[in-house]
Amino acid sequence: MQKIILFAILLICANASTQVPTGDLLIRNGTVLTITKGVLEETDILVEDGKIKRIGKNLKAPSNVREIDATGQFVMPGIVDAHSHIAIDAVNEATHPVTSEVKVGDSVDPFDLSIYRALAGGVTTIHAMHGSANAIGGQCQTLKLRYGLMDPSSFIFEGAARTIKFALGENPMRVHGEGRGVQPRTRMGVERVIRDAFQKGKDYKAKWAKYEEQKKKNPNAVPPLYNERYQTMADILDGKIIIQCHSYRADEILMLMRVLDDFGVHRITFQHVNEGFKVAPELAAFGAMASVFSDWWAYKFEVYYSTAYNATILTRNGVITSINSDSGELIRHLFHEAAKTQRYGDLTDEEALALITINPARQLGIDNRVGSIEVGKDADLAIYKNHPLSIYTIPQLTIVDGIVRFDLANDPADMRIYVDPEESTPTYFGQEQVEGCLIDTDFMFSHQH
Repeated sequence: MQKIILFAILLICANASTQVPTGDLLIRNGTVLTITKGVLEETDILVEDGKIKRIGKNLKAPSNVREIDATGQFVMPGIVDAHSHIAIDAVNEATHPVTSEVKVGDSVDPFDLSIYRALAGGVTTIHAMHGSANAIGGQCQTLKLRYGLMDPSSFIFEGAARTIKFALGENPMRVHGEGRGVQPRTRMGVERVIRDAFQKGKDYKAKWAKYEEQKKKNPNAVPPLYNERYQTMADILDGKIIIQCHSYRADEILMLMRVLDDFGVHRITFQHVNEGFKVAPELAAFGAMASVFSDWWAYKFEVYYSTAYNATILTRNGVITSINSDSGELIRHLFHEAAKTQRYGDLTDEEALALITINPARQLGIDNRVGSIEVGKDADLAIYKNHPLSIYTIPQLTIVDGIVRFDLANDPADMRIYVDPEESTPTYFGQEQVEGCLIDTDFMFSHQH
């Protein structure tokens, strides 16, 4: 009986916590890197109810509002990571080449310490993605890093665009062709799987359209059997979901754009897109966006050909480009990754910082809320000692919705929310997983030696 009562109390508390808390702040005298409206020296930012209320000099705030002295420091928008696999319970539903019906947002893990580590690098928003085991994977979820809250639903970025993971190349070929003996085993098989899935979505749409017409004449008309896999494909066809496609080779990138053009789909961000520099004009003409690594390649055969000038070439060709982490470690210093574009490509400060702020926000359909420091936007901010593109920069504070979620000077050494006393921490973690997109697929190859 006591257990039932305790469970009921926890359930009530969880439901009560769905209202996301916001904060009031006054940040004084910082160098404000707005991203979209230039650099403002010795400037204040007033935050009310988690929103940027005013930007200017010598601003006033109520006496009970916390003030942060940012003199000599740099204030920029919170970093947006367009490709992450932290804060979710599982990455790959690797049981079929098409799993568009599953959603990683259904299993958010608020206790993942990687969330806090990301905040320690100035990251405030992530795009938690399904992996690349399938030609068409599951739906992804944009999350706000509200570490400290325990209700998984409180991490969901309200109003973010719906997104879904596609994958080209070796990953779906290896997992399904080699691992399970089913299509796709080749690159042309990947194309066929995607075409077939779109055609099924198109046919499914037509069945429902026919039913809606029949219902006007016959209220007792029988609707088609609902299928969420095909409904998701139909939603992509209708422009309701942005494709996020794992890709490397230029020939495959061109192939998918041809497939999408055949089906009238144009909302896509190519992820990784290591050979994007070869087809940058074509990507721009299609209206595709790109989310890349700064200088990460050669970790498998199809990624041997790339360049650290990739982000710059894409940017100069008019492709909205971001730099992502795809890593629970790299996410902590995306500002360094952005800075590499100044060594390789000579991007300006604003162009480089746009790669980790406003550009990924545009790719996720949240640029009206985050990605730049403007009145009315969410108070998702990061404060740095030294310029964030400097090798000597150190994140000091990270703020989400006007609430300080990372504080270098005052946070305790152990920031775990839930501590398992029996958990062991090995001194050696084994071989580093260089590509987070293939997590949860080991079972596919357990029969191979």
